Amino acid sequence: MKITVVGTGYVGLVTGTCFAETGNEVTCVDIDVNKVAKLSSGQITIYEPGLEKLFERNLKEERLFFTTSLEDGIRDAEVIFLALPTPPGADGAADLSFVLKVADQLGKLLTDYKVIVDKSTVPVGTAEKVTAAIARNCKTPFDVVSNPEFLREGVAVDDFMKPDRVVIGTNSERARKVMGELYAPFVRQGNPIIYMDEKSAELTKYAANSFLATKISFMNEIAVLCEKLGADVDMVRRGIGSDDRIGKRFLFPGIGYGGSCFPKDVQALVKSSEDVDYDFRILNAVMDVNEKQKLFLLPKIKAYFKDALKGKHFALWGLAFKPNTDDIREAPALYIIDALLAAGATVTVFDPEAMENVKQVVGDKINYADHQYTCLDKADALIIATEWSVFRTPDFNKISAALKYKAIFDGRNLFEVARMREMGYHYESVGRAAIA
Repeated sequence: MKITVVGTGYVGLVTGTCFAETGNEVTCVDIDVNKVAKLSSGQITIYEPGLEKLFERNLKEERLFFTTSLEDGIRDAEVIFLALPTPPGADGAADLSFVLKVADQLGKLLTDYKVIVDKSTVPVGTAEKVTAAIARNCKTPFDVVSNPEFLREGVAVDDFMKPDRVVIGTNSERARKVMGELYAPFVRQGNPIIYMDEKSAELTKYAANSFLATKISFMNEIAVLCEKLGADVDMVRRGIGSDDRIGKRFLFPGIGYGGSCFPKDVQALVKSSEDVDYDFRILNAVMDVNEKQKLFLLPKIKAYFKDALKGKHFALWGLAFKPNTDDIREAPALYIIDALLAAGATVTVFDPEAMENVKQVVGDKINYADHQYTCLDKADALIIATEWSVFRTPDFNKISAALKYKAIFDGRNLFEVARMREMGYHYESVGRAAIA
């Protein structure tokens, strides 16, 4: 098929590249002239493992194109994906202005039947709004479909190429057939394409992310309780995770979730609930727990240094909200940095991929190391905020030699408590015994 993807952000670029990989001809449209120029010349604009290889191959094979012209981009397309930003407004509601602006433009440009697909995460009722925006200026038939993405940053290519499920929201048999043919190569192993109405598809995405966020906040609450009662959250996690009704995933405690999806989607679902006079009490608690969890390590750090953080220097490993991405949106590390700076401390950071993004936000308020061990120079203690694989088995002799106080505050429970005790560290983590 000939496909257009409007928007070349994280979802748009992954979507366009992966559709091209199965033989489709894909044109990606974006208003950012510089970004389009970079992508057209073969320079990928996001970090996502495995994506660059596919991107370069499909660009070379002339199955992947980029343009700033919406009119040129959709001219021969059978399917048009809207992968536009829907940032939260001041009230938490998803901002649909980018989506509806493009929908309005499409109404003036369509000359034959096309399937318009909402790929962005959007509130219930958006398909109706997009349909109305297009119809105002359009005299040719079209269908609007909801097709939410379920991409996890760090493994997005695998998620797209081998999806657990594909959700397609439409009441149109014509659109259903087109979408079924488009996704057929991705579900050859038998994973389902689930058809439903548009509103149910829109709610499915919010429900999925909100449930996962709830699991995370629940385990973080259990971790707090473990510390107060003298239990070990790792043992509890293993004990409940073996129950297949609960499952093993998303049960790892830490310093909260971040990123572009969970915070925004939970907030948006709460706002949608308020709009229909429903108090979604569980999700309000999930957000409250997560906000507190981001600074979970701070009282431990203050207690160790007897509330005297002024003049102390900290090494911080990990800036991205999760490993295998350069995404720092709502990253707990940024909250920790702000709190330390406010207390008069200084910070040197290291992250394998996210430092350039942090420089754009934090600037020269902190120091940036070119290696995880040079990050430790002259540091009083080490803080771990992201569970990158490279941090899991470090050279503890180098850490010991560099740190003034041989103290580690681990927000991701990377190390075994018993081993840290044997090596003589002051070690504090989440939901486990502190080693003094």
